[in-house]
Amino acid sequence: GRACLSHSEPRARDGSSGEEEEEEEEEGRYQLYPGHIPTSPLQKALLAAGSAFMALCDPYRHDMVAVLGETTGCLALPNLRDKMKHHPEGYRILQERPRIRLSTLDMARLRGLPDGSLGREYVRFLENNKVSPDTRMPPKFVDDEELAYVIQRYREVHDLMHTLLGMPANMLGEVVVKWFEAIQTGLPMCVLGAAFGPVRLSARKLQVLATELVPWAIRSGRNASCILNVYYEQRWEQPVESLREEIGIFPPP
Repeated sequence: GRACLSHSEPRARDGSSGEEEEEEEEEGRYQLYPGHIPTSPLQKALLAAGSAFMALCDPYRHDMVAVLGETTGCLALPNLRDKMKHHPEGYRILQERPRIRLSTLDMARLRGLPDGSLGREYVRFLENNKVSPDTRMPPKFVDDEELAYVIQRYREVHDLMHTLLGMPANMLGEVVVKWFEAIQTGLPMCVLGAAFGPVRLSARKLQVLATELVPWAIRSGRNASCILNVYYEQRWEQPVESLREEIGIFPPP
């Protein structure tokens, strides 16, 4: 104890270095995971408002969509976490914390799987739409380490929702997936995307969306079991149709 005191005294005399050290320790105490930025309720409200405005102006601002999801998910995320905890497969996911990234995927093996399998169709979706699982932003503003993983997992299975629902990564496909995810997760970010995404669609696409795709997405979202309770990494060989049926997603119209 004395050695520590005598070592720190000269630094404190030099100016404010002792206070800075205390501030750093305080910040570290509240940083719950790497990259976490602690924020007050007011700061979260301002971030939510700003990110919502930017996301509505440009739906392809994935960074703003991510911030919106984190700052408004205070009720939905604990509910999703509880669903995972009370499901055997979901509980294993929470314990093992798998990640879906290029570094964890054997892309060559997935490409070699039979047509119609989850792994083959997932890779086909990524390649056809020129997207990568590595573009999913890590959480920053979720003030709970376990809930931060829940929203990370939601982001990393998003492209798998496109695969299961048979929806492309264009605006129409994104809106349909957001309707499904809004029913499934209750995340305000999904509700906002589902409600305001269609304003950029043509009249013909709006008609198809309103009469066929949205009703199907809502029915599937209500009927399906929690999408976060599937250990997709252990289902790559399973046919997409079989997994759809298991989860409770109706065949696409």
